[in-house]
Amino acid sequence: MWTKLVIFLIGTLSMYQGISEATGIIYISEVMVESNVSLSAKSILDSWNSSTILTVTDSSKIPYDVTIYSRELVAECLVVGESYNCNCSTGYAWSNEVCYNYGCCNETPCTQNVSLATSICVLKTPVVINGSVQVPMSWLTIHTTNLTTELNKVNGLDGAPVVTITSNTGSLSIADFKMKTHVALNTSKLQDILNTLVTTMKSGPILVTTAGMVNIQVSYSGRVEYNSTPSLQCTFEETTGSAGWNLTRGSVRLGLGNGLVTTVIPNCALPDYPSCVNVTLTKVTAVWAGTYECRFTIGTITHTASSELQVAPLPDVITMRFLPLIADCSDNKPVPVTVNATIPKTTVNYTVTWTPTGPTGLLQQQDVTIYNLSTAIDCVAVKDKKTYDVEITFQNDLLQKATKTVNIPILQGPDACPQITLDGEYWPKTPPNTTVKNSTCPEGRIGYRIRYCNITKRWDDVVSKCVSEELGKVVNVANDFLNGLGATQEGAKNIFEGIKNSSSLTPSNSGGDALADVDASIQIFGVMAKASKNVDLKEDILPDLVDAASNMVNSSWGKNEKIVHEMSANYLTNVEDLVKNIQTNNSDGFNSSNLELRVCSSEDCSMSVFGIGVNMNKTNGTMKTMAVRNLMEKLRNNNFPGKNRSSVLLSATLVGNSDSNITIKMFFPNEQPNANEHFCVFWDTKTSDWSKEGCVANVTDDNQTLCECTHLTSFSVLMARSANVSSPDLDIITYVGLGVSVFSLLIFLFVESLVWSAVTKTNLSHFRHTAVVNIAVFRLLADCSFLASAFPDRISDTWCFTFTVCKHLFYLAMFTWMLCLSMMLVHQLIFVFSPVRKRVFMYLSSIVGYLLPIALVGTSYVYYKYTQQEYYDRKTCWLKYDRLLEGSIHAFLLPVGTIVLSNLFSMVVVIVTLVKTSVPDSSKADDKETAKSILKVVVLLTPVFGVTWIIGFVILILEDTDPMHKVANYSFTILNSFQGLFILITGCLAEQKVRQEVVRIVMVKTGRDTNSIKKLTNSSTTLYTKDK
Repeated sequence: MWTKLVIFLIGTLSMYQGISEATGIIYISEVMVESNVSLSAKSILDSWNSSTILTVTDSSKIPYDVTIYSRELVAECLVVGESYNCNCSTGYAWSNEVCYNYGCCNETPCTQNVSLATSICVLKTPVVINGSVQVPMSWLTIHTTNLTTELNKVNGLDGAPVVTITSNTGSLSIADFKMKTHVALNTSKLQDILNTLVTTMKSGPILVTTAGMVNIQVSYSGRVEYNSTPSLQCTFEETTGSAGWNLTRGSVRLGLGNGLVTTVIPNCALPDYPSCVNVTLTKVTAVWAGTYECRFTIGTITHTASSELQVAPLPDVITMRFLPLIADCSDNKPVPVTVNATIPKTTVNYTVTWTPTGPTGLLQQQDVTIYNLSTAIDCVAVKDKKTYDVEITFQNDLLQKATKTVNIPILQGPDACPQITLDGEYWPKTPPNTTVKNSTCPEGRIGYRIRYCNITKRWDDVVSKCVSEELGKVVNVANDFLNGLGATQEGAKNIFEGIKNSSSLTPSNSGGDALADVDASIQIFGVMAKASKNVDLKEDILPDLVDAASNMVNSSWGKNEKIVHEMSANYLTNVEDLVKNIQTNNSDGFNSSNLELRVCSSEDCSMSVFGIGVNMNKTNGTMKTMAVRNLMEKLRNNNFPGKNRSSVLLSATLVGNSDSNITIKMFFPNEQPNANEHFCVFWDTKTSDWSKEGCVANVTDDNQTLCECTHLTSFSVLMARSANVSSPDLDIITYVGLGVSVFSLLIFLFVESLVWSAVTKTNLSHFRHTAVVNIAVFRLLADCSFLASAFPDRISDTWCFTFTVCKHLFYLAMFTWMLCLSMMLVHQLIFVFSPVRKRVFMYLSSIVGYLLPIALVGTSYVYYKYTQQEYYDRKTCWLKYDRLLEGSIHAFLLPVGTIVLSNLFSMVVVIVTLVKTSVPDSSKADDKETAKSILKVVVLLTPVFGVTWIIGFVILILEDTDPMHKVANYSFTILNSFQGLFILITGCLAEQKVRQEVVRIVMVKTGRDTNSIKKLTNSSTTLYTKDK
């Protein structure tokens, strides 16, 4: 006879080093105990107590002493010859290994030799299994027999499976089944059973859910506070295909996705649990109370666990209404006022406080609870006020509060818009510059209407916000989707289907309430566009989106230009964002009467939308082109007044593309043959108007208007990961700066040629001016090359390649001469009594300043040519950036970065030297002079050391969406495009000897007395250090 038991072992200090005497690690082990007629297993087990120490060895044969902490009998077998009679102890059941390998699957004794099984009996774990099966025929008795026969093969059944036939027709029958087990399931074995049933019963896939196998942990106990942040986490011991969360409220079950409130982490795997899913709720309200269920899916089997979340209640929505709409205090008499506060229907006994006080009441209706206050406005007390404020506060049993305030407009004098009744609605006398809100809507609609009394005491048109009840429900569902509630693909499909159904009912002249539906639908588009950044939306929602968007622009939208312009701009932005964010796989497009969408994933995209030809060449990514009718006349057009517009608006979006520059060509049919001028424009979202920046219009031979649009190349592209850093402002700064730099450098070189013999009399002066002149020459050549290639699409491939090489070479040469200058300065400061000879300096500087950049450019070109990689980007005429440390631009970035850091070090050496020289006889005056000297060093050395180019590396590091990216971009462009001007200032105007020589030459040429030169120049120090 042998017995299987579980022993809890506590490792002592000798078996686990580093554990204190007060701390132990608990291990669980299964031990087989053999007994005979003279020595029973019970007596052996009883002899093992907390004082018993056993010696065990690990897989490496290392022995450990362990102390028994607890013991429990798991299984017992009676062996008589070759006969076995084994039983699990109370609270234990046969393991899946014993069931599926030895055939012992229920609680009867097992007659097999199971001693070699890794696990014989396991602790009972209650598991509930629910499933459903569909067969394309009438449900027969044989179906029930087959179903129960296979399901009985599941290990640890706690009773027979229960089968319920829910539908039985000749073409389709549905049966649900439920069963319980007291052993955690083997998912693969259960899937095999289900697959067998599908084959034998000729049914569809059998979907099964289980409860009891998943561990769930929550961060709360009991009810949580309103606006708290609870979290839930589920773990599972098997690797699964997918995981997620659901929330059940009453009979409504909604999936959860990432949103403003929810953060779902589907891959929080732990060492012991390869499947894990977590959800955190931020600032929960009553709407988030319910049953949270996590799910892990393998094949057709979903394992679940659930937990109830209770939230301390407070009203999520408080709607305030008051009468009269305007408090008329023109006669200084008290004005009686009634205020209502409406919240969703509740049975919670809130503590309600009104300010001001007065008689209150409570009314329970079918869907809402209404609190009311009756009070009076003392017109004398509010004589100088424009509004009278009424506040209501709800407090729950946790002393948390929710407050809502309403502002009642006050009429203080005779100046007012007159009272009027329009279409059955009453608009009272209203003070100027005041909006009146009327909360009455026709039957079947919810919301309000507003009307503005303008400064001239005239009424504006009524603006309706009364939307249909069905569309109002879609608005609420969309807001929940944005928060993460119901944020699934199915939820998104229902929302867009609801918008389509509502928009299909919009009349052709959609003024008034119908326009409110259009506006609400546009707002829903905006909500879903925001949500699409957190939730992946698939292309099967595009048909409803396209149809709904097409229906919306089918009407005129009324005569209020301000509202129409705002709605049309929102429409365009929201639809573009949705089209961009929705994932497309196999579809090549969708179309409706007023909107056509085409999708292209190939490198050469050529398509036609509503008769407009669109061409674009790209290396990767997906191009989505959308054409919209009946929208152009709705958009604002202040920049091109009086110009006729095309009937179709074209929108192109590029997703997943890494090209540095993109040009799109659009061929518009000539709708106006007699037009003398054509403009290609794009919608500028910053100004909400049309702009022609970066677009060129030409008329083709077949009388079409060819539009080519791209952003001009800005100077900051030299240090950017892509060319998409350009903007009209940056372009202006770039070209103005480069023009000023070129002119300044020419002046500088001319001045240097005039004063060269006078300012290079010492070796140090000769070294300095030689370096600065070379910096200026190469900077001048580089700037000219940049300007010549500013429009890559207008030059040939040969010239583009030539200018790329020139820019690469000249900019590198400029930096290598900056390195020569800084090294010469540091040497002069450190080795004062060991000056460099002129021949040595010129020899070393020629190698570093001329040969090194030629070698860098040549080897980089040969390398990329040999490895069949692109040396330059044809669309920018500059070096190519692929990704970090990949792309020819690194043959520029790495040398420049090294030189700039070296020059920065040299500048620090100069500053430290200046500080040290002021220490021995330090005084406040000396400290002030030292500070001035340091400031001069920084100002004078920064341009010729190229320190400002550090900002370019910041641009590389920052993401395009980072707010600091724009700041760095503008800073880099301004400082470096004007670098030639700074060189002129620091090299000529700030150099005393240069100024004196220039003045001397001018005096000689004009015949004036040269003795007055010193009077015309100040005693500024030289550029870097005094000549010796």
